[in-house]
Amino acid sequence: MNSLAALAPSGLWDRLTGIQPDPDLWVVLATLAAALVVVVPHPLWRVSRNAITIAHEGGHGLIALLTGRQLTGIRLHSDTSGLTVSRGKPYGLGMVLTAAAGYIAPSLLGLGGAALLAAGRITLLLWAATALLAVMLVMIRNAYGVLTVVLAGGAFLVVSWLAGPQVQAAFAYAVVWFLLFGGVRPPFELQSKRRRGEAGDSDADQLSRLTHVPAALWLFLFHAVSLCSLIGGGRWLLEV
Repeated sequence: MNSLAALAPSGLWDRLTGIQPDPDLWVVLATLAAALVVVVPHPLWRVSRNAITIAHEGGHGLIALLTGRQLTGIRLHSDTSGLTVSRGKPYGLGMVLTAAAGYIAPSLLGLGGAALLAAGRITLLLWAATALLAVMLVMIRNAYGVLTVVLAGGAFLVVSWLAGPQVQAAFAYAVVWFLLFGGVRPPFELQSKRRRGEAGDSDADQLSRLTHVPAALWLFLFHAVSLCSLIGGGRWLLEV
């Protein structure tokens, strides 16, 4: 009877809007360490970066839609690169915001997730992430992209429906720590590639052509957003 009540509309709403207890400090610190383990070592980063690419391309796609552009498709590749294609004017504020959204999206998602966790909204975070991944799946246009988004969405779905409160909390904190730390590394990688002359058509260079602002300043913006999000989000997560 309790499980049936939880599936009723009122029960689902209560689960979604309810406040869950904060995990113990050791859980927060353990998930912080786990996030660093999959972000810092290069072999693990080559795999885990796929999740950052999902957030990166999802950021391009979301802002394209919000600015009135027509989103035609998203591709995610096994080398952790991605491509988001939208139609509309090849200039103007909408195009600038769409191009700028990618590198800052993981960090801003992490910051938003940290705010939800600080407010005790663990279930809301898990369900919101599942919904965003489901919407993104509709726009994926290649098999590898479908596979990675389905796996990510499936993980959120299984944890949010079948796991207990402590497991849900640990999973949510690990994801948010990962987004915060994982959002810092790509701008540094882009900076290194540009220094070697290997990223002439990067987001920063596209933004430079669109706005006539040096690409280095756009890269500085990416660094500033990611580092400030890590500092601010980290403070929220550690206030348990």
